[in-house]
Amino acid sequence: MEAINHTLFLWINATPDSPAWLLSLATFIAKDLIAIVPLLIVALWLWGPHAQLPSQRALVLKTGMALLYALAISWCVGQLLPHPRPFAIGFGHQFLSHAADDSYPSDHGTTIFTFALAFLCWHRRWSGIILLAVGSAIAWSRVYLGVHWPLDMLGGFLVGMLGCLASQLAWQLYGQRMLALTHQVYRALFAMPIKKGWVRG
Repeated sequence: MEAINHTLFLWINATPDSPAWLLSLATFIAKDLIAIVPLLIVALWLWGPHAQLPSQRALVLKTGMALLYALAISWCVGQLLPHPRPFAIGFGHQFLSHAADDSYPSDHGTTIFTFALAFLCWHRRWSGIILLAVGSAIAWSRVYLGVHWPLDMLGGFLVGMLGCLASQLAWQLYGQRMLALTHQVYRALFAMPIKKGWVRG
């Protein structure tokens, strides 16, 4: 597996001869595109047609639970199976500044793929497919810039699947109670913006 990892990395990784515009694009994707996760979560919770708000907020909470489970699983896997980043062992070329911490599985990959799989399973298929495309772009960019191995991203995808599965099982046990409690807290904290009509109640 390590030989495959190295071969795939060298096939994807940029070199000093790579175009500057492609390095800039990859840097934007690697650093900033992940912001789609919190932006979508906030937008789906605060706004939308009244008829769709209950399902949107259930989606937000289930996705948030999946992310928490996935990141917890990712941390445990990282502790059990520590793996250095490519630049930490002098392999390939690095074009993005990053701490030399463990690389497997990728936190960025775990986050975006959990989000994409959650939308694929619990929202609409087209939205999940679009987010999977975004996740694939982020995965490519972080390997291209030399801060992750390809299998780090596959690990993030698999951990995302586990996070969604754990969230689905947990939802059946206490999801509706948590949703009701979250609504109560939200209405208390956002009473003024709700009253003024800035956000949905």
